[in-house]
Amino acid sequence: MPEVNWLAVTAAALASFVIGGIWYSPLLFARSWQAAAGLSDEALKGGSPVRIFGGTFLLSFVAAATFAFLLGPRPTLGFAATAGLSAGLCWVTASFGINYLFERRSLRLFLINGGYHTLQFTVIGLVLGVWH
Repeated sequence: MPEVNWLAVTAAALASFVIGGIWYSPLLFARSWQAAAGLSDEALKGGSPVRIFGGTFLLSFVAAATFAFLLGPRPTLGFAATAGLSAGLCWVTASFGINYLFERRSLRLFLINGGYHTLQFTVIGLVLGVWH
């Protein structure tokens, strides 16, 4: 089994979760994202907060843990941050781009969601690199 710092993984997942909360908050992109995603205020009020936020943290943890396995036990800070930036921009955001082209989604939604995931993985890499 590969060596993984589970405290670092948990911190990276938590950082990802917090950044998402800020990114999609009224301070930054909440209204633009809501309009681009075609979600009404009523639609956003629906759903289980436990399911939504609990699921979000769990998926952030899975992403951070998998990224920790990919980076290896003691990545340098520079490598981990660059790998995070590359994963967010070139894997996640590029994959969104493919879907969004076929789904005819807006460039605005692509930039908001892709920007978050690029930042998310960069921060995950930074946290894992700092705690090598």
